[in-house]
Amino acid sequence: MDDVAVGPLDLAARVDDALAVQALAFGLSAEEIAVRRHIVLRHLTCPGARALGATTPAGRLVGFVYGMPNDRAHWWSTVVEPYLRGEGLDHWLDDSFTITELHVHPDYQHRGIGRTLITRITDGAAQPRSILSAIDTESPARRLYRSLGYQDIARRVLFPSAPTPYAVMGAPLPLKRPERPSCRR
Repeated sequence: MDDVAVGPLDLAARVDDALAVQALAFGLSAEEIAVRRHIVLRHLTCPGARALGATTPAGRLVGFVYGMPNDRAHWWSTVVEPYLRGEGLDHWLDDSFTITELHVHPDYQHRGIGRTLITRITDGAAQPRSILSAIDTESPARRLYRSLGYQDIARRVLFPSAPTPYAVMGAPLPLKRPERPSCRR
């Protein structure tokens, strides 16, 4: 990660750069990118929405994360709420910071960039916990989230526009950090 800096991102100004990263990392079509562009720009108007970016020394955006305090009136919450309620866990929708998107360019994955992005954005959250959704398969993303303390709070969540089920995951804040090995003789 020595060649990448993580810091605040004016996501509205760099939305196309961010969506290009997301398209590569998540396999989006041009039509999906166009829809997501409007969604991202709308999300950025929500109170407390924040973004961080990972950039190379030349200014190339190679990763980003954005999120906001959860609002039960938002579309995402209305979709996941019945699943969480069914598990007796819908209280996770209250007083939570939602990770809306986290993506790292494939050429820059497995360098700790995603971990740095998510821990730094949640470190700045006023809420006591964080929630997110991820495709409900075993993946590097799900392993990352688990290593940070996220646990599945609902599985097989179906979003109307997604062909595959998602898992909703939640973690207390601050997120876990890797344990440092102790020096023992």
